[in-house]
Parts: sequence; C-alpha cells; structure tokens
Amino acid sequence: MSDELSLNEKGAVLTEPEMVILQMVAKDRTDAAAQLAERMYRQGRLTDLEGFINDVSAREHQMATGLPGGIGLPHARSRYAVQTSIAVGICKYGHSLDFGASDGPATVVLLIATPAASFSEHLEVLATLARSLFRPAFRDSLRHAEDAEVIAELINSSLVFFDH
Repeated sequence: MSDELSLNEKGAVLTEPEMVILQMVAKDRTDAAAQLAERMYRQGRLTDLEGFINDVSAREHQMATGLPGGIGLPHARSRYAVQTSIAVGICKYGHSLDFGASDGPATVVLLIATPAASFSEHLEVLATLARSLFRPAFRDSLRHAEDAEVIAELINSSLVFFDH
C-alpha cells in the first residue's frame, strides 16, 4: 500500500496511532469526545482543547451523531482545528455509549475535527467515512483490531478522497 493512500492534499495523515484509544471507557458521549479531543490536542492538531470540545458539544446538541452498526461520529468544523483529523475510540468490551442511533449505542467512536473554513472538506470526510462505516466488514475490522497502528491505517486508507 503506498503512502499516498493515507495522505490528504496537504500531505498530512488524517489519523495516527497516538490518536487511537483502545479499550476506551467513557461515562457518556461528551466524555468520549473529550478523551479523543485530548489525543488530537497532544498531537498538535487543535489549538484550544476546551474551545474545540465546546464546538463538538454544540454540534451534538443540533442532531444525534450515531450511525447504525454501533458507531458514534461526533464532529465539528472549528477555528481550533489546525488540520482535518480523526481520533478513534474503541470501547472496552461490555461498554457502549449512546450517540442517538436508532439501533442502539456505539462501541466505536470516531471524532472528526475540520478547520472552520473547510466546509466542503468536512462534508466529504463525513460522507466518505460514513460509506466505509456502513460496511459491516469495515466496522468489524475496527472493532477487532488490537493495535492502534492497524486502526489508523484502516481509517487513513478508507479516506482516499483528495485525488479527484
């Protein structure tokens, strides 16, 4: 697999192993988003952790971000996002979080941060990721991966969308 698959147009990887939480335990969706945002912040992808968490929370209040198949997809376009980034949380066995999906709680949470000015990029990331997440085999691969590097590669390779 070529390195080009995991790079966006600016040459930046959308996620990296340091932005993956295996065995995540969170008390609710807000806590899950905060844990994932902290990973982004530590990687230099956010300029203000609290400001970004507030943006995600405001977005969550507009509409549920749960997808069928046990997926939580909190996201925000934010002035605090340095570049488009995705952090991933795989819930510890037996744990799940309510993101408002009609089929029940989430066990895989993907937090998406996009710079405020990147409206079309934000929609494209959401649409492309949602298409991958609707495939049961892709969801199962994320759920059953035991290595953060494998999860990062799965996400990055599913988001080949900047080369058209």
